[in-house]
Amino acid sequence: MKRLLRLEGAALALLALILYQLSGGNWWLFAMLLFAPDLAMLGYLAGPRVGAWCYNLVHAWPAPVFVYLVGLVLDAPLATHLALILAAHIGADRALGYGLKHESGFRDTHLGRIGSD
Repeated sequence: MKRLLRLEGAALALLALILYQLSGGNWWLFAMLLFAPDLAMLGYLAGPRVGAWCYNLVHAWPAPVFVYLVGLVLDAPLATHLALILAAHIGADRALGYGLKHESGFRDTHLGRIGSD
């Protein structure tokens, strides 16, 4: 099951990259913001429960879908580009085995435990 979820993440990251190219997104913006969603990890400074909540809010699929739809409705290409950058980030994270976090700690994810013990 984990392998399938990682493959799904890779496919979604690839789709986000293709859509970003087709939408005329700026690749410098893409490069500058690709890892910006990981700033949500700063929530862990307030503890594992707050950290997991902050991380998961940014790294769950509803976030880029919502931003993308807002961008379409408001005819705001920047919003759709930001959504695709976030989607590419989430997909790449999943492909690499970084999943949504459990409140027990940063290394405990829905895709299993990350890192070495």
